[in-house]
Amino acid sequence: MAVSSAPGKVYLFGEHAVVYGEPAVPCAIELRARVDVEQRADSKLRVHAEDLSLDGFTVEYAGEPEGRPDVDVSESLLNAAMGYVDSAIEQVRSVTGEDDVGFDVTIESDIPLGAGLGSSAAVAVAAIDAGTRELGTTLEIDDLAERAYRTEHEVQGGQASRADTFCSATGGAVRVEGDDCRSLEAPELPIVIGFDGGAGDTGELVAGVRGLREEYDFAADTVEAIGDIVRRGEDALAAGDIEELGRLMDFNHGLLSALGVSSRTLDSMVWAARDAGAMGAKLTGAGGGGCIVSLDDTNETETALSYTPGCEDAFRAELAETGVARLE
Repeated sequence: MAVSSAPGKVYLFGEHAVVYGEPAVPCAIELRARVDVEQRADSKLRVHAEDLSLDGFTVEYAGEPEGRPDVDVSESLLNAAMGYVDSAIEQVRSVTGEDDVGFDVTIESDIPLGAGLGSSAAVAVAAIDAGTRELGTTLEIDDLAERAYRTEHEVQGGQASRADTFCSATGGAVRVEGDDCRSLEAPELPIVIGFDGGAGDTGELVAGVRGLREEYDFAADTVEAIGDIVRRGEDALAAGDIEELGRLMDFNHGLLSALGVSSRTLDSMVWAARDAGAMGAKLTGAGGGGCIVSLDDTNETETALSYTPGCEDAFRAELAETGVARLE
């Protein structure tokens, strides 16, 4: 059996705009998906999964899954989750040339599904890494990130960026612009996360922004303006200017709201964090529900979020300097 883990992430800047070639800066955080992969004697795939938003389910199948696991998540979210595992295993088979190999796959994740913290990227990275190692192949990190990207690209209908998977594979803060992916130096960031217990539909949200961008020139300008914020954010990150990072995060949230990807609970958590003295706060990920990220080196924001209606959980997250971790 091979076991790998990979971190989730928050976006300091640039989600959605990165789909249109603008830069984005995500940071890996110490919430992890751990994937155990063990080769089977047959060609079936057995998947057992648990995370913060699932009570856990197990399915075993050859070819297409039969039936829907009895779990309390949306059909689209569940299909996406299963799709990531299927596609990741196809990457393992492609790398190794073992087209008919079967696996038992166990996923344990600290990262809530579909909440903007990169759960799918972390699962894809860890599953491909553990699956290939189970068959005697160890991928270089760049190759691993590329294959995890192909997994997301397939499941998300060609609308994925390399940001999430590259960040999860390498750890730390990264900059992604098109095919150009690189690591960034980053100061210690006082990250506080608020989670509303929900999840957005990434496909619908990305399609919604695409529709606005095609219909309205000012929506296209908004996407470009997010790119400008990212470039200023890179300078602030390099200078270790956390107060400027926070101000730019506030701007970024306003533009994402204008594109229609925020929600009532996300806005409530963002304003609760700001009112508590956070240096900046914004939604992270696709939006529509899920998580916000804020910067505050005191306990005030975490406390305020814990009393904010609609906020199910508030916690501090450390920057994950290590990306994929090979545990067994």
